[in-house]
Amino acid sequence: MNTLSILSPTVLKYLKTIADGGNPLDAHQAAEYNKFLLERFRLQEKPKEHGRLDFQSLLSYMSSSKSNALRPADEVDLDYPISSYFISSSHNTYLSGNQLYGESSTEAYRNVLLRGCRSVEIDVWDGEELDSSDEEKEEKHGFRSRLTDSLSSRIHKHRIDDKAPEAAPAAKESLKMPTPWRSPSSLLRAEPRVLHGYTLTKEVSFRAVCAAIRDAAFVTSNLPVIVSLEIHTCAEQQEVMVEIMREEWGDMLVEAPSEVCTVLPSPAALRGKILVKVKGAIAGKPKGAPAEALVKIRSESSSDSEGQSDVKTKKTKKKNDIIQALSALGIYTHSYHFKNLSAPEAKIPNHVFSLSEKKLIEVHQSQGPTLFSHNRNFLMRAFPSATRVSSSNLDPALFWRKGVQMVALNWQKWDAGMMLNEGMFGGGSGWVLKPKGYRASLSGDKRPHTENQADVIPHKSLNLSIEVFAAQDIPLPPGTSRPDHLHPYVKCELHVEKPEERSGGPIPGGGRSQDGEHKRGTKFGKGIEPDFGGEVMQFMGITGVLEELSFVR
Repeated sequence: MNTLSILSPTVLKYLKTIADGGNPLDAHQAAEYNKFLLERFRLQEKPKEHGRLDFQSLLSYMSSSKSNALRPADEVDLDYPISSYFISSSHNTYLSGNQLYGESSTEAYRNVLLRGCRSVEIDVWDGEELDSSDEEKEEKHGFRSRLTDSLSSRIHKHRIDDKAPEAAPAAKESLKMPTPWRSPSSLLRAEPRVLHGYTLTKEVSFRAVCAAIRDAAFVTSNLPVIVSLEIHTCAEQQEVMVEIMREEWGDMLVEAPSEVCTVLPSPAALRGKILVKVKGAIAGKPKGAPAEALVKIRSESSSDSEGQSDVKTKKTKKKNDIIQALSALGIYTHSYHFKNLSAPEAKIPNHVFSLSEKKLIEVHQSQGPTLFSHNRNFLMRAFPSATRVSSSNLDPALFWRKGVQMVALNWQKWDAGMMLNEGMFGGGSGWVLKPKGYRASLSGDKRPHTENQADVIPHKSLNLSIEVFAAQDIPLPPGTSRPDHLHPYVKCELHVEKPEERSGGPIPGGGRSQDGEHKRGTKFGKGIEPDFGGEVMQFMGITGVLEELSFVR
């Protein structure tokens, strides 16, 4: 296609000025431009008199992917322990909508894995028993009815999102009981299900989720995938889970080392492998009768919501014990309940702590340097607050700067959090090496627990100028048909480390704010091809900047 036919006259005007030397390329831009010419035309152009460039060559460059504002991902050194990397991560991966009554789908796993995600989550629940009595089914219907009323009354109380959630589906449809999952190998048993418990979210089979992960895990990257399991199943169903994972993932499952793990392996040593993150089995705990456990846990689950006064027998909810066969799959990624960073389990090489955004802020304020030092050598996962019912996201950069490897986001929501995630991982393998000072020592040396993120690496001052010329082909908003009614502008935010992050002080807004710390914007333009006249947005004298963990949005 002719370049002149795809660029607007306004854009061409400014490109002509650049080519004629009126607004010359800086050193970095000139280097990228010449690299493009060498690759495309096997020539290197030297600026002509007064800095002029060949106009047609410049047009070819500006209309190619090489002029993308997002620079290509750097080549990653993959020989450090896995705690030395930021890992692109997903929260409640199975959901394609909000957290209360969204759809569950295997396609969601394919989607995030093909987009570069390397850590996914599965919430696993008991499958429906095939011989459930009518009385038992009626009790479950009643539970869902009461849950509907309870959730409706709680949405406005707990929401923190700006927009109201979508209207709930029709009650009749939402209360329809799912069809039990039948194992291909045995028609006499149910298989575990994947759903968001105690909500009206739809479900999908655990086997189907495992198959989707198998098919998409290593299409765009051969670096390891971490599967985070949230177990709500009885012992019998856990045995079925282990069987399914071994059948579906086979040799993809990481193998146990011949020696006890003392240092975490590198991503390079785990290429093409799936790591299972799961809690450990309780030593010496009797296994019990699986069938009885299934009935018992179901009974407890059906009576553990608010407003259940008409349920005759109400029992205290208990956490399900993990069987040894399932626990054994968590070779380098064993989950432990977080108590504090001084607990004995905080020094186990393969432990993983999963903390909500609120809890992590609390730990930052009480044990900031210890938190930072811990995350050099051990894995940690952060996830959004349960009050984010519309699937909005936390500010991932805040937690990356504390060394947290897996900051799990709701990928179905394209917001500031996901934009920053794209800035960190876009175009790469889903594993990004942490900055120096944030990494584990290759020699195995442990540095002091009193170091924080301000001590380990020099911070810089930043002067940044962005000159805005013009835009083209801006899509009209829904319901608008007249381009002259559109008044676009360019907004720019700089996301950098706050002083409170370095000092351990209270984070403004509790860490929930996703707006950049510094904001600039242009004047309003007009139409779908606005001319901004070379307006300059400047960020001058910004201090405490760590380049690898600062973002322009």
